[in-house]
Amino acid sequence: MADKMEAEEPMQMDEDGEEMIGDGDEDSDYEDVEGEDEDEGESGEEGDDSDDDEDEGILGDDKVRAKPKTKEEKLKKLGVEVKNGESSKSKAKKVPKPKKAYLPGMQMKEGESLVCDESAYVTLHTFTTIAPCLSFDIIPDSLGPDRTKFPLTSYVVGGTQAQRSHANHIIVMKLSNVYKTLPKASDDELSSDESDNDGMDDSDMQSKKPELNAAVIPHHGCINRLRFNFVGDKPLVSTWSELGKVSIWDVTTPLRALDSVDLIQEYIKSKDKPKPIFTFKGHRGEGFAMDWSQTMPGVFATGDTTKFIHIWRPNESSWIVDQRPFSAHTASVEDIQWSPNEQHVFASCSVDKSIRIWDARVKSNKGAMITKENAHDSDVNVIHWNRKDPFIASGGDDCALKVWDLRSFSSGESVAEFRHHHKGPICSVEWSPNESSVLATAGEDDQVAIWDLAVERDPEEKADDDMQDVPPQLMFVHQGQQDIKEVHWHPQIPGTLISTAATGFNIFKPINA
Repeated sequence: MADKMEAEEPMQMDEDGEEMIGDGDEDSDYEDVEGEDEDEGESGEEGDDSDDDEDEGILGDDKVRAKPKTKEEKLKKLGVEVKNGESSKSKAKKVPKPKKAYLPGMQMKEGESLVCDESAYVTLHTFTTIAPCLSFDIIPDSLGPDRTKFPLTSYVVGGTQAQRSHANHIIVMKLSNVYKTLPKASDDELSSDESDNDGMDDSDMQSKKPELNAAVIPHHGCINRLRFNFVGDKPLVSTWSELGKVSIWDVTTPLRALDSVDLIQEYIKSKDKPKPIFTFKGHRGEGFAMDWSQTMPGVFATGDTTKFIHIWRPNESSWIVDQRPFSAHTASVEDIQWSPNEQHVFASCSVDKSIRIWDARVKSNKGAMITKENAHDSDVNVIHWNRKDPFIASGGDDCALKVWDLRSFSSGESVAEFRHHHKGPICSVEWSPNESSVLATAGEDDQVAIWDLAVERDPEEKADDDMQDVPPQLMFVHQGQQDIKEVHWHPQIPGTLISTAATGFNIFKPINA
């Protein structure tokens, strides 16, 4: 019954970007500005009533002033020429009120509300699933690298966190027909290859809506974290279950079905859904940390809340999991990241406030090559390894984003630290795959922030009073979602990000990306 209901309407898609928090009245963004009165005297008075005509009143000798009955008559009495029903005086004009960017922590005045400024985006769309997917990954595709032409297409896989354990799913999705949502008034700010939606006019744009196709796989238990990887030509998804199991799934069939109407209908009707091709039950509790090695095909690492890390190595069509875990951490392992360049090297972070660099060839506690104790003031939640430079970024419960130089990791301080922007714990961090100095963070303060570490403040430039504390490296703030959990850059669409939250997914590209 669950499959049937999901097949009929597995998810919904909003065709435009949502408002951030609320929306004001239609004219709330405008103020009236009156033009100069060319017919007024120097004193600024509109006229002298002493010359008004007087008529005899209906009661005899009493005099009463005749009152103009129409707007035109009133204007004529003031000496204003009326042409085609319009005054020659400058009419009141409506001009936009100056817009002010909101940053978390700012105090809002009574009557103020937050609205989404769509002119800040090249594209912004929202889509939702049958249950929140608080972990997801982007599936690399064969549509080519460095794509800038609209409409956009992307493949995504997410894991749900439904209220009932047996109602959870892996959802393999194809998001297509994603057009720009940027108002035309700001199109002149775009590069030439993004200046229009392939020549479509307004009527065409109204008929073009994003499309979302999905194929679901039943999963027992909420999915704490999910990661995708190709091993050879096989598309694999790994899931960390709240039930303490880690499973690997072959998603070839549902992924292929997304590109064919006939295949997706056949998949929906079929009761034979994919099952795990391998499951490891050797962890002593549930966990969140997991990552696939990009330098050693099929090699995998998982960490749990009881501080243990296990290394998986492929063996034909299965895996061998080392039963002697790495255990140098003293508390829950929150995240794991394999080095993008060096084989056998991975990093981990923990509730014990430390970040550790490991050599997977060395056994047990001796595997920790480098350790940074007290990397944060509290739990270290997430880390991410820069693909081009020897840097690791980390985010913690102390709301701080830090960047570490691995060449002076254990003895030195962080080379960059942003402590006061996020107002809640940082739950996701990721370097841009296209710009080595750019990274994105997401926090429990319901914002995604984009940073460029190559930017420095101009000493001659004076910032507004309310912007004095804003780091010059902060390039963009995206809001509007509630309970954000993860954000990922699309590796083949430069400047485009996808974020997930309790309220659904956002796919967006900032104007300055």
